[in-house]
Amino acid sequence: MKSDLVVIGRPDSSEYAPYYGKYVSLVPEGDILATLERQWLETVALLAPREADADFRYAPEKWSVKESLGHLIDTERVFSYRALRIARNDKTPLAGFEQDDYVKYGPFAHCRLSALLEEFTSVRKATVALFRALDEAAWTRRGVASNNEVTVRALAYMIAGHELHHRQIFQERYFPASVS
Repeated sequence: MKSDLVVIGRPDSSEYAPYYGKYVSLVPEGDILATLERQWLETVALLAPREADADFRYAPEKWSVKESLGHLIDTERVFSYRALRIARNDKTPLAGFEQDDYVKYGPFAHCRLSALLEEFTSVRKATVALFRALDEAAWTRRGVASNNEVTVRALAYMIAGHELHHRQIFQERYFPASVS
């Protein structure tokens, strides 16, 4: 049975570390696959006209727009990889990652914002394809990532919520005039 026929449901707090509750709580009710399929369009629409502002930082030690988007891309790749491993019943504990180092050593400052948006789109399409292909059992499978137990379902919500969290930061701190 393909996941587009499965009612996935929202994860409960036992399916992820408490830290990630802030992301999961941002995800609206409804089909998580539909949310993942449509939400990136809003982020792309917000950022696409901002090429001239792509190096802007709202504070001296904060990431630029491009670095923040690069962080979104990297995090989604890491969380999707975790979901793949756990969905395939790989019991190997998965290491954490240092987001600041990923941004520091990422090529984001040298990229055009439009190229990063294309990459973000590609990564999101791959994420959706991965989740869409899962069977019902895979969604609730548990594994360990960053020394915490997590389910595949929770990872899908964490990806969606992480994007929403950063979109709010873009709207409130980078481009406050764009908040409606």
